[in-house]
Amino acid sequence: MLPRLLRALCFLLLAAPLGLPVQDARAQNAPPEKPKVTRILFLLDASGSMMAPWEGQPRWEVAKRMLSKMVDSLNAYPNLELGLRVYGHQFPNAEKNCQDSKLEVAFAPRNAAAIKKKLTTLKAQGNTPITYSLEQSANDFPTDKQSRNVLLLITDGLESCNRDPCAASLALQRKHVFLKPFVIGIGAERDFGKQLECLGQYYNAAEVKTFRTVMNDVIAKTLSKTTVSVNLTDANGKPVETNVNMTFVNNVTEQPEYNYVHYRDAQGKADVLDIDALQSYDLVINTVPPVRQANIPIVPGKANVLTYKTPQGTLWLQNPPLSPNPYGTIRAVVRSPAGVTVTAGTFGTRQKLLAGNYEVEALTLPRTVRRLTIKQGQEYTFTYDAPGTLNITSDLKGYGSIYQLNDDESQTWIYDLPQGSSSKINLPMQPGAYRLVFRTGTSNGSKYTDVRNFSIRSGQTTSVAIFGK
Repeated sequence: MLPRLLRALCFLLLAAPLGLPVQDARAQNAPPEKPKVTRILFLLDASGSMMAPWEGQPRWEVAKRMLSKMVDSLNAYPNLELGLRVYGHQFPNAEKNCQDSKLEVAFAPRNAAAIKKKLTTLKAQGNTPITYSLEQSANDFPTDKQSRNVLLLITDGLESCNRDPCAASLALQRKHVFLKPFVIGIGAERDFGKQLECLGQYYNAAEVKTFRTVMNDVIAKTLSKTTVSVNLTDANGKPVETNVNMTFVNNVTEQPEYNYVHYRDAQGKADVLDIDALQSYDLVINTVPPVRQANIPIVPGKANVLTYKTPQGTLWLQNPPLSPNPYGTIRAVVRSPAGVTVTAGTFGTRQKLLAGNYEVEALTLPRTVRRLTIKQGQEYTFTYDAPGTLNITSDLKGYGSIYQLNDDESQTWIYDLPQGSSSKINLPMQPGAYRLVFRTGTSNGSKYTDVRNFSIRSGQTTSVAIFGK
């Protein structure tokens, strides 16, 4: 029998929907219309080493007795199905059979009696083909994509068939065959847990009483309801931010499991989300730039409240008062102080940004670059000077560039004229001093390069004529 506390939990859960659907990248977060089925597959080690003594009894006998009590206690659960796969029980260890694995009891509701009866007929004697058993378990779960599939491996040893069970477990999780498995290492005379942690959530049950406690804990985590509320705060820790997309990423499979747009009610409280605690997550708060929290601490069976600082301000990309604007549509690139591109936007729009320092580059000619600081709850207006227009007239095909003249009399390249062009060129440009350098395609030397200085003023047209030499 389960401890009194766990039995009480069982009764509370009888009236509640059992489990959550396994989510995929296209999953909907809306509550299901009807309760979904949770399926627990017990994968039991029946290798020869399970006959070793454990506190005066063979490990095999302890494991069977504990498992029988466990399935008995679960028999009345609604929307719950159990299955039993065993390995190492059909062939003696001397044969080293690496395919000695069989689904002994298929999934069905209220099938504790069938599992208990089957356990009485099995013999522990063979090899430890964990990887093969994991792969075969993919066929044990019905093809119901909305079910919640859980695998519980009970073993006293490591893979004995020179294969990689960790890679197999990860591949099956990525295919959503089952959630992150539970692994219980029993009667361990040596610490082999490090080699099994990669399979899933590992428990070391070196003593019989520990094994009993671990079994109860695993079932409680599997069947208890878990919720998460996320507070998004300003720099002072006040939960004022909201309406931000949040992605819960399975950090084992690296796939998104849940997408939510954050919501706060009229009292300022974040809403409560149903999250499956049998997986581990990174939380990506999709501000600009995003905030990623690795291995968020979700406690199964609890109402978890998580708090993260995401102070935001607004960047307004404002066009100067021109009608029409010679540039047409102008975009801007926003970068971090380290030069990493954060986002790009169009002038005439507003963009929320995390509070901090940025470099904004407007794609004018020449480009307009400014460093700015975004503060919590404030709006920063970024604009550029009203442009003028450069008019170049020439009937000569050739090669040329435009340079910006700096205050120290140096020059900076900003634009290459279209090669071979003989038509009129009109370029909207920022106010300032410039230089045009041009050589005709028919000239016989660099000495025939034509150099012209000119100025651009807002709202005015500057004409530059090019003549051949």
